[in-house]
Amino acid sequence: MRQVFKKPYIYWFFSIFLLYIILNFFVSGFYNTIQLIWIYAGTIDWLKLGISLFLTGVIGFFVSINSILIYIKYQERKRCRGIGTTSVGTIGGLIVGICPLCITGLFPILFGLFGISFSFATLPLQGIEVQVLVALILFISYKQISKNR
Repeated sequence: MRQVFKKPYIYWFFSIFLLYIILNFFVSGFYNTIQLIWIYAGTIDWLKLGISLFLTGVIGFFVSINSILIYIKYQERKRCRGIGTTSVGTIGGLIVGICPLCITGLFPILFGLFGISFSFATLPLQGIEVQVLVALILFISYKQISKNR
């Protein structure tokens, strides 16, 4: 992991992280939700929103780290395990969105194309469990990638 935080990879780390967060921001429709947060501030569960935002940052962090480590392994011509789980984790992070309760994410949009309504709000922790699962998948992917060093 130390290699990721050296030049020039540190620039790539921040670029990938910001690109992922911005992409997630627009795909999930969080730009609409920000306006409503101030209006409905009294009814928002701030703990769940804070946990969700924190997990979004963790997912973005691992997406960046894993992407750079995969690139480094590719440059070294080493066989790399963990590419599949990184891909699943990245797509899973985009599926959940920034705030699972807020607006959408890719999964509800895809279901909506087929006329099926779906919301992560129906889950026991309102979708936070999906974000935890995605973060865990990305952490396992990180361990797989860094183990082959």
